[in-house]
Amino acid sequence: MTLYDRYINGQRKEVYQDIYALGQDAFLPENLADIEKVMTETFQRVAYNLDIIYAELKNVNYLFKTEPKYNFEKPLHKPLPETGSLLDELDNAVKPFGFVPLSLKHFYKIVGGVNFAWDYENNENFMWKMADPIQIASLDAVVETVTEKSWREDIQQYVDDETSGTAFLDLAADDLHKDNVSGGQVYAIQITSQPSIDSNFLNEPNNTTFINYLRICFEYCGFPGIARPEMKNDYQAFFDKVKSRLKPI
Repeated sequence: MTLYDRYINGQRKEVYQDIYALGQDAFLPENLADIEKVMTETFQRVAYNLDIIYAELKNVNYLFKTEPKYNFEKPLHKPLPETGSLLDELDNAVKPFGFVPLSLKHFYKIVGGVNFAWDYENNENFMWKMADPIQIASLDAVVETVTEKSWREDIQQYVDDETSGTAFLDLAADDLHKDNVSGGQVYAIQITSQPSIDSNFLNEPNNTTFINYLRICFEYCGFPGIARPEMKNDYQAFFDKVKSRLKPI
C-alpha cells in the first residue's frame, strides 16, 4: 500500500512519521512522487478547511482587517499568479542558509495565505480573547522581507548565536501581538540545512512542525488558543457549526 493510500485510509500522522523517518531518502525518485501526492492531498484539505472556517466567521460577523491593502492583511487569498517566480526568489534568498521546506512551498502553491487575526485597530472588543488565530504571511510579503539586505545580516547573527544557531522565515505574529499586547518572538518556520519535507514551527506554544501546527489549528477550528479556560471564550456554537465539516490532515 502506498503512502498516499495509507493517508487516504486514515493513517495521516503515521504516514508523516514514516516520511520524516526517511530523511534525505524522501527525495529519491522512487519515494518523492508518492510523498508529493500525500502533501498535495494534505494542502488541498488545508485550503478546504480554511474556506469552511472563513465562511462561518463571516456568518458570525467576525471582524477581519478592514479594507486590507496588502495580501498579508487579507483574511484569505488563493495562490498568487506569480507564485512560481516568487518561490524561486525565496529559494535564492535563503540559499546561503539552507532550504525552504516543501511543506511551506505546498502551502503557497495550493493554499495561498491566511490571516484570521481580529482587527483590533477598529474594534478592541475581541470576539475571543487570546485565541491565537491562524495567520501565515503571504508569499509576496515573505519574499519582500528576505530580499532586503538587512534580512541576511540579521539572520546571520541568529545563525552565529550559540543559543539559537538556526535560520528561519517569519510567518505570523505571536498570540500576544495578535491581541495587541506586547509579546514575544514571531512564529517562524525553520530553514533547514538540507532539503526537507517539513520543519519546525518556531516560537509557537506547541513546539511542533509546520504541518502538525496546521493540524492543531483545525482541531480548534483555526484558533488554537481559543479553549484556554481562563479566557472564558464562548466558542461552542461556532465549533458545533464548523468542526465536523473539517477534513483531518
